[in-house]
Parts: sequence; C-alpha cells; structure tokens
Amino acid sequence: MMLSSFPNRRGRRLRLNSGIRSLIRETSLSKSDLICPVFIREGKNIIEKIPSMPGVYRYSIDKLIPYVEKLVGYGILAVALFPLTPIQKKSSNCEEAWNPENLVNLATRQLKKNFPELIIMLDVALDPYNSDGHDGLLIDGKIVNDETLLALDKQALVQAEAGADILGPSDMMDGRINSIRTALEENQFKDTLIMSYAAKFASAFYGPFRDAVGAQGLLKGDKKTYQIDPPNIEEAIREVKEDINEGADMVMVKPGMPYLDVVSAVKRRFNFPTFAYQVSGEYAMLMSAIENNWLDKNRTIIESLSCFKRAGCDGILTYFALDAAMILDKNV
Repeated sequence: MMLSSFPNRRGRRLRLNSGIRSLIRETSLSKSDLICPVFIREGKNIIEKIPSMPGVYRYSIDKLIPYVEKLVGYGILAVALFPLTPIQKKSSNCEEAWNPENLVNLATRQLKKNFPELIIMLDVALDPYNSDGHDGLLIDGKIVNDETLLALDKQALVQAEAGADILGPSDMMDGRINSIRTALEENQFKDTLIMSYAAKFASAFYGPFRDAVGAQGLLKGDKKTYQIDPPNIEEAIREVKEDINEGADMVMVKPGMPYLDVVSAVKRRFNFPTFAYQVSGEYAMLMSAIENNWLDKNRTIIESLSCFKRAGCDGILTYFALDAAMILDKNV
C-alpha cells in the first residue's frame, strides 16, 4: 500500500492529544495481563527485604494473606509462589519438593481458602530444594534427565493436590511436559493447566532471584547443559514446539525484555497462548535507575510492560504487577 506523502499526510495529526492517541493505540495493557511473583518463607509475622530486589519481600504465610488481599483488591488475578527453603530441608535427592506439607503447598491451601477465585501458579523444578542448586538431579557430576522427570512428576502431583491452578515446569529437562501431563491425567488432575517455561535461556539476569530463594552460592557448575544458549532463537522455537505437542496449555519465554524477539517469533509461528517473565535482573536494573531518579517510575513500568504486549505476550510475570495495577487505576 502506498501512503500519501507530506503535506497530504502528516503523521503528527494522529498524535495531537491524549484522546486521539488513545483512539488509535495498537497495544493495550490491562491488570488481567499481570501475574505477580511472590516469595514466601517459613515462620510467623515476617516481611523480609530482599536486598538485590528493592521493594520486593519474602512473606511468612500469615503476612502473605494481607499482601495477596491487597493484590486482589487492585485487580491482580494471579500469583506465582516461590519458596525460600531452609538449608536443612535441601538435599541432593530434593525430597522436600514432593512433600505435601512443604511451604508452597501449605501456602496454596491457605490462599485458596481465603481467595477461592485467585489463580495460583507453582514452579515445577528442583532448584529451591536442591542442595546442589540445580533444577535437576545431579549424579556423578551430571544433571540426569530421566531420573529428574520422575521427581518432577511427584512434585507436580502434590502441587495439583494442594490446589495449584497452573503448574510451571521451569527445569528444561527433555520430555518433562509429556511426563507431567501424563501423570496429571492418570491421577485425575485433568483440569490442571501447564504453563511451560518452554524457552528458558541460560541467562545472567537470574541472580537476584537466586538470592531470593536461597540458591545463590549453592550452584555447582552452571545450567548451560539444559537451559538454552542465549544467542539461539531457532533452538528456542523447537523447544516451544515440542512443549506444545507434549501437552502444554501455555508457553513462556524467560527472560523477557532482552528476548522480545523470541516472544514475537513464538507468537507469530504458533499463535498459542504466550507469556514472558520480566525476571529479577530486569526488575533490579529498572528499580536501581528509578531509585536514583534516572528514570520516571510510572512511565518506565507501563512502557516496559506495554512492550511485552506489543511483542505478542498474552500475559506477563512481573514484580511490578502491583505498581502497574495502581498506575493503571490512576490512568497515568
């Protein structure tokens, strides 16, 4: 299509005022797009700062309830829970991951009791429970794939039993979606959703998260034998395709902003529910600049999240979820 040229076409006419800009806006961000990650810990009456993530805290379950009540009050429909597991409960076998009374399962039951309509997402991976710091079982210096699948199945089943609406396999083992989906079907959890961390990259942006869940310093080696090499996009596309074929209901790209080209490619190629995670390192960078008054907080939050939507995201996991909801309420 040929566009008329200046002066017949003046692009600025479509930017004259906020009403016209809103009228032709191509991408919209709403509170229903947001999933809020929340860190939890054992104990009572605890709200604990995470130094590498300003404004983000770990909550004991009794303090989690009023925080989630605030999220719900501002229209956040979904949370993702991540536990800080005491070191004495971590092991090389990771058996705490499938303990029906572990922290995330207890928290899930309590949240469902208080907020029946809240959507709860739980990670399926072994790293919060692994004394070796890995997402899979480490045997003789090697992350073993098939043995890990058996552990993930057990973890997924206790999480579904606790009431999790969405399971998020984030381990990047081969065949894990098929294995978990089969286990869910065979145990009558037919309606439990799987949001696969289908394109999870071996990124440098996860550091603050590892602090938050107590995994920093435990990791033996690195995760490059199972997470995707950051320069590769076609490999990521293949992983997404496999997870869709194995029974994922939704797929995720992680990290987010540095990988929006992957988000866009996934959405274009598969037209499948696609999410991204604005990870801890992204949050920490933006918050550092915001706290130093180098960036405007409200504009930065909304712009960054709108870019996820523009790239093709159906939803976003973000530590800015509550801030974004409050900003959207004010129509800033």
